[in-house]
Amino acid sequence: MKAELRGNSTTIPIQNPNLFNNPQNSLTGALKGCIGSLDGACLEKLLLHCANALENNDVTLAQQVMWVLNNLASSNGDPNQRLTSWFLRALISRASRVCPTATNNYLYGSSNLDQRRLMSVTELAGYVDLIPWHRFGYCASNSAIYKAIEGHTKVHILDFSITHCMQWPTLIDAIAKRPEGPPSLRISVPCWRPSVPPFLNVSSEEVGLRLANFAKFRDVPFEFHMIEDLNYDMLLSQLSPSTLQLRDDEALVVNCQNWLRYMPDEQIKGSSISSRDIFLDRVKDLNPCIMTVVDEDSDLGNSSLKSRLATCFNYLWIPFDALETFLPKDSRQRLDYEADIGHKIENIIGFEGFQRIERLECCNKFSQRMENSGFMSVPFCEETIKEVKSLLDEHASGWGMKNEDDMLVLTWKGHNSVYATAWVLVPPQMDMRIE
Repeated sequence: MKAELRGNSTTIPIQNPNLFNNPQNSLTGALKGCIGSLDGACLEKLLLHCANALENNDVTLAQQVMWVLNNLASSNGDPNQRLTSWFLRALISRASRVCPTATNNYLYGSSNLDQRRLMSVTELAGYVDLIPWHRFGYCASNSAIYKAIEGHTKVHILDFSITHCMQWPTLIDAIAKRPEGPPSLRISVPCWRPSVPPFLNVSSEEVGLRLANFAKFRDVPFEFHMIEDLNYDMLLSQLSPSTLQLRDDEALVVNCQNWLRYMPDEQIKGSSISSRDIFLDRVKDLNPCIMTVVDEDSDLGNSSLKSRLATCFNYLWIPFDALETFLPKDSRQRLDYEADIGHKIENIIGFEGFQRIERLECCNKFSQRMENSGFMSVPFCEETIKEVKSLLDEHASGWGMKNEDDMLVLTWKGHNSVYATAWVLVPPQMDMRIE
């Protein structure tokens, strides 16, 4: 997606256009064709110019571009201005670690992203309902899981998610209505969770108690367990049948919602595989009847800052534009939602190495990784597609869905945003032919 294709391309008056009239000014080349006003494409160009200056250790030029951006970006402006304000914060955060004095005087120099906004369960429910970014994945995954566990009387779900089990009340309600009666349901979640929004003001144990009360109300036998771990390395060591107390008479489901991106994708020293690959190998050894994976459809693992910024800017424009369609500019709910996206932007742009934990890979790369790990995709049934379309009807008309290559893709104005996939193990005889 190119910046020029965006809606909301409101022109932004330049307060001091003479700044760009000096042919010796490095900004002149960056803003060629933008003199007089700046649209989203030119804001992106400025951000890329700043990123390039930082990569080349050109502090003076970076300061100049930041000064311009500081006068154009606005957390209360149009979607492009609001998005730019968060990228500016991220670039300043990055620059401040390299040259602290270079960023002392900017509006966005002091970030409040370290201050976690804790939500109540009710607030979290409103958060995931705001746009279909999360509910799309819940709906598609739950429908696939429901179909996969048909005929089973005991079900165990390993849930790897960042949204605190908000997916499961809907599934519990669905299985409570099964004609043959509900299965017993066991959900296991890891203690370790990436330090990313949304943050909840109650513990995972409390979430489990609430799920248990809801399941009891719906007459569904229910258990909730915590996987004891402190980080992703310890989590990998816990993914064994004995540690997870897997039972032979249970149908095992593995559910990943916006999770795999936080498993490191760098090759382990002395090996050709990453922690992400090891995670998938451990899941494969657990022999699940289905694995559902939902994540954002963008490739943000590039080592080049400029490449990451361009991809990220043209991708995260989507939620900013979607929120513009139904929430006023000063809406507290909108500002909070955008701040959570800003948290992501700061990590993608502001950090490198092990500190950069946001490492998305697009759906095509992910699908290849799954196939290399011995999984095969399964298509979503017509009933699932119907349910997802019904969900999208509750939201703005810009939301749509693609059904391609056994995956469902949530779109905004035709641009991919989130993908949902379902996987099973490759049968042994097929696995031999593949090898």
